[in-house]
Amino acid sequence: MSFPRNFTWGAAAAAYQIEGAAAQDGRAPSIWDVFTHEPGRIFEGHTGDVACDHYHRWPEDVGHMRNLGIKAYRMSISWSRVIPLGTGKPNPKGLAFYDKLFDGLLDAGITPYVTLFHWDLPNALQRRGGFQNRDMVEWFGDYAALIADRYGDRVKNFMTINEPPCVVGLGLREGMFAPGYKLPHSECLLAAHHLLMAHGRAVQALRAGCEGKIKVSIAHTARERIPASESKRDIEAARRDYFSCTGRDLWNLSWWADPIMFGKYPEEGLKAFGAEVPEIRAGDMKLIAQKIDFLSYNCYAGWRVRADAKGKPEKIPDGWGIGNPRGTLPWLQVSPPALYWAARFQTERYGLPIAFSENGFCNTDFVHLDGKVHDPQRIDFLSRYLGGLKRAADEGIPLAGYFYWSILDNFEWCEGYKDRFGLIHVDYQSQKRTPKDSYYWYREVIRRHGANL
Repeated sequence: MSFPRNFTWGAAAAAYQIEGAAAQDGRAPSIWDVFTHEPGRIFEGHTGDVACDHYHRWPEDVGHMRNLGIKAYRMSISWSRVIPLGTGKPNPKGLAFYDKLFDGLLDAGITPYVTLFHWDLPNALQRRGGFQNRDMVEWFGDYAALIADRYGDRVKNFMTINEPPCVVGLGLREGMFAPGYKLPHSECLLAAHHLLMAHGRAVQALRAGCEGKIKVSIAHTARERIPASESKRDIEAARRDYFSCTGRDLWNLSWWADPIMFGKYPEEGLKAFGAEVPEIRAGDMKLIAQKIDFLSYNCYAGWRVRADAKGKPEKIPDGWGIGNPRGTLPWLQVSPPALYWAARFQTERYGLPIAFSENGFCNTDFVHLDGKVHDPQRIDFLSRYLGGLKRAADEGIPLAGYFYWSILDNFEWCEGYKDRFGLIHVDYQSQKRTPKDSYYWYREVIRRHGANL
């Protein structure tokens, strides 16, 4: 078998996107609760108030996970459910919900991989400055300490923060995501610095508070650069472009990953951003550079890059050719070799095994007249992408796991319920779950440990 014996097959979801029960049992508003109720923010005015009602239906959902055969479930905790104001008194009913969920997962033979922060910041903390406030470092550390103390006897795998470019780039710079700000680049870099420090403080708290050995990471994302050919020139051009750090859109992978792995920001970025770079105080970089145990990465799409006449990276504008396939979201351009090149480039640079914490395809899935959900495009997408992952395994690239995004159709942020990523179809009116064809296809991949790819 190509895949390592300890390779983990999983699926993923996030609290705000599936839980619902937005104002139940002591949960307070997050920034997404506020944002979704602002007119014009979300497709057709959708909100996460009910979502997939996972808060009440989690036993059924865990049953579907067990039937799927996944070994691990990547999920997130709603910070405002367990500490409604972000700091201070915990919420016993919120904590009890995750007790039940973790116990249910473990009883089903499924290992929880817990993301502490998947974008749903308690609104009370946003009103105190959110990530622009340096106090966020300690707020997040205290939250992580509570999670470690409460669940560290059962949860051994953590991701601190999901997709920093979305937290800061889409939330604070572009205004597309909550809280919906459009701040100057310097303010965004300050928030990014605090986010990375908060990650470091959370790593310390998790290691101090959990029982026994744990594994910790942070879920990065970017857009993959795929060599136009496998010539050395094109490969080096793609690698150089992948880790370049001059863009001002906060999607520079190295700006987020290098400080954690190397203890310093990329020189190229420091030079490009100049006076906009925030003050870096004594001890900041040491805190950020806490040891992590594996690379966690969310991989969806990318574009081809070739070396120009001078060897510099050049984006090929036609993508994968005329009529190139896409998901129902325009940014999801199907890029079959994405997993392979992301794994190769990142493990070479950072020297740790990689787990793909998200990868998936959005489509216009619906229940057909025969009562089933036929989604051949998703199966084709998975076959192509996982074929690239198999190539990485064949070449001995260190791989830790793969989590399909997502286990359920769910609330897709500013796109509402329009786009469906799930292996399981959700009728949002009746809350009926219907496993899709891709669910059964992926179940066979898991059963055979990828040997059928």
